[in-house]
Amino acid sequence: GIDLRWRRRALRLMADCPPQAHVLDMATGTADLAIMAARALPQARVTGIDLSAGMLRIGKEKVSRARLNDRVTLLQGDCLGLPFPDASFEVVTAAFGVRNFEDLAAGLAEMRRVLKPGGRAVILELSRPEREPVRTLFRFYMRVLMPLIGRLLSGHDREYRYLPASIGEVPQGEAMLDLLRASGFTACTRERYTLGTCTCYTGRKP
Repeated sequence: GIDLRWRRRALRLMADCPPQAHVLDMATGTADLAIMAARALPQARVTGIDLSAGMLRIGKEKVSRARLNDRVTLLQGDCLGLPFPDASFEVVTAAFGVRNFEDLAAGLAEMRRVLKPGGRAVILELSRPEREPVRTLFRFYMRVLMPLIGRLLSGHDREYRYLPASIGEVPQGEAMLDLLRASGFTACTRERYTLGTCTCYTGRKP
């Protein structure tokens, strides 16, 4: 459940957006961040988009249980080719999803395209701790303990091996900030959470 704390901290970075903002949550999955954003911004409209029909089905059930159908809309679509006009949103978020983008630079370019001038991108992603001994302990947990626990609980470990492998594919720290800048974002920052196991990256569209 620690990821919920990470999401709440990331949402605080949206506190300066207009009260009636339109928020896009890319790679929304089962809509956890979309729902949290709607609750944090009671007058905002939130759109979530994801490729997976199965995840969106679960997400729509969660939205209904939260009684947010009037403000949260979930769509199936490709984050590398968003079905929205330029400058449609005040905020674009992505929580633990950019590592699944087939082309990260293209995904970031789409984020920038659909943002209004002055709008903010907020990206949460798992990351490798930079300092020892946390870095070694984290690697052991992700590569050994997590797949073992996953196999014991679910009978298979493929998904639990994919997670650490996918983290290694995502640019870390300054490399991610450089990608944001190259995509046209300014005022790019990062905040590291829980000893560096998660990082929140932000950037603004000029």
